[in-house]
Amino acid sequence: MYIEVIKHSKKWITLSTISFIIFLGMFLIKGLNYGIDFTGGSLIQLNYTNSITLADINKELDGLSVEIPQLTSTARKVQVSQADNNVIIRTPEMSDKNTEVLLTKLQELGEYKLERAEKVGATIGEELKTSAIYALSIGGLLIVLYITMRYEFKFAIAGILTLLHDVTAALGVIALLGYEVDTPFIAAILTILGYSINDTIIIYDRIRESLRKKSDLTFGEVLNKSLNQVLVRSINTSVTTLLALVAILVFGGDSLRTFTTTLLVGIGVGTYSSIYISTPLVYLFEKKRDDKYEPKKDDDDDSHPEEKIVV
Repeated sequence: MYIEVIKHSKKWITLSTISFIIFLGMFLIKGLNYGIDFTGGSLIQLNYTNSITLADINKELDGLSVEIPQLTSTARKVQVSQADNNVIIRTPEMSDKNTEVLLTKLQELGEYKLERAEKVGATIGEELKTSAIYALSIGGLLIVLYITMRYEFKFAIAGILTLLHDVTAALGVIALLGYEVDTPFIAAILTILGYSINDTIIIYDRIRESLRKKSDLTFGEVLNKSLNQVLVRSINTSVTTLLALVAILVFGGDSLRTFTTTLLVGIGVGTYSSIYISTPLVYLFEKKRDDKYEPKKDDDDDSHPEEKIVV
């Protein structure tokens, strides 16, 4: 399999720019649904043995809202999964006494198992937001420094723009779906950074090796050849990872849904961007090298010019 990526660099970059704007728009317009980890508040998760509906839960909560203001319809968020009778209730921070009153009241709907009851202060939530921003910023900076030292600064810029596209895609999709963002979501974003740049580094490494060899190829042809040499490896690695993520998404339950979906989108888009964004960007940044690139030939083998190898 041999694909002409560099030949259509402008088309791929234009398409990627459009997709980036769409993902960014989804993120800015819809916004993230921050969970209790970031906003602070109380979370209660129950698993009923009998069938339960959202209307049943809301009826009980409406009755308690006069006594407990945190349970008003505008303050609370309720999720009910009728497939497994799972109920998740999120409210502003409640006292332990009010939590006990709520749990007692919900027993009237049937027997349940208390899966978790958590309380996070708003201050801690703000600290987590700040720490998450620091983690992402420092991670991106270290990646730029590493690629600059190992390759060239323009390679680093292309790599970080590729990562920005991947992360924006994950943020946009999660915002559109309205999934709750918690601390595992930050772990998923950092994982995307590492996984996507890994694919890009593999391509850059092959480009560097190819540029050191004697060849009669132009700079653009060297990039395209290098990309094709690692293409199958990159696709196979990503597909096997995505298959594992699909299995987790299907069988992992609601608690892993945001984490798995984020990884699924990020790694899927990252596979595309490593091929169709990172290398075309390097070519556009260094396009003038096509004009000044001088063919290199063996000094002792002028009579047998090197043949172009198509992989």
